[in-house]
Amino acid sequence: MRLMEGTRKARVAKLAGLAGLVAVAASGCSTDEVLRFGWPVGITPQADSMRDLWTGSVIAALAVGLIVAILILWPVVFHRKRSEELPKQLQYNHPLEIVYTVIPVVIVAVLFYFTATTENYVTDKSHTPDVTVDVIGFQWNWEFKYDNYKTPDGNPVSTVGSSSEIPLLVLPTKKWIQYNLLSTDVIHSFWVPAFNFKRDVFPDPDKNNQDSSFQNTIDQTGAFVGHCAELCGAYHSAMNFEVRALPDDLFQQYMSLRTKVNTKTGKPYTASEALAEMNCGDLCAPLATTTHPFNTDRTARTGS
Repeated sequence: MRLMEGTRKARVAKLAGLAGLVAVAASGCSTDEVLRFGWPVGITPQADSMRDLWTGSVIAALAVGLIVAILILWPVVFHRKRSEELPKQLQYNHPLEIVYTVIPVVIVAVLFYFTATTENYVTDKSHTPDVTVDVIGFQWNWEFKYDNYKTPDGNPVSTVGSSSEIPLLVLPTKKWIQYNLLSTDVIHSFWVPAFNFKRDVFPDPDKNNQDSSFQNTIDQTGAFVGHCAELCGAYHSAMNFEVRALPDDLFQQYMSLRTKVNTKTGKPYTASEALAEMNCGDLCAPLATTTHPFNTDRTARTGS
């Protein structure tokens, strides 16, 4: 009997190991992709912190689920009815009941601690920002205003999207950035998937149930798509923008151009004109590379 039970246990362990190996191999995912559990690769330390919290929470949940499954399947497999005699009853085993109560409380407390510390880190605004940008959402566009940089006419450097250009939010890497969010009409939502972060944009900050500003730093250069993540009207799906992360020296060069007059047009440089003037490859592409404007030409499509 013991030999049969030992053989059965070994068979179950082998089958479980094989199932796990097949699951990992069939997914075609790298170790990093598996541990991200579907989360995108973040480009900020705050994004990495949230991903680590997610990874730890999922691993903890899987471990608890596995233990529960074992506790359920163990009596089903190894304690099946063999006679009319009742097995030993444990419903009044107080030490065991205390263990079953304490363990979930400890798990919840640990998850609460790591959630609270991660949230405090992500929402921390104690740093003196190197760049402050006002993010203004309106149907169905974005304006990015840099109050610390002035054009020759004395107005803040500002970028607004159009029917032909996606608005570019140009930012430096390795610097603290503060985003001040405001809507001029309905509720929008500022969402950059590469930040692993989004926040609603309210018309009245005084009636906002969440903080209307946040800070972060960006780790890597590149172009990253942004969206409005709050249904805000007919053209909500076309309300995209692009974050263009530049090394600080290129960012300063970009801002230097934005604060000057373009001799070709007689007006201050626009975002696309400044980037084109810099001529630094794909990183300075004058137009968005991650998304495209909504085609407003009514003759662009034909009826079926």
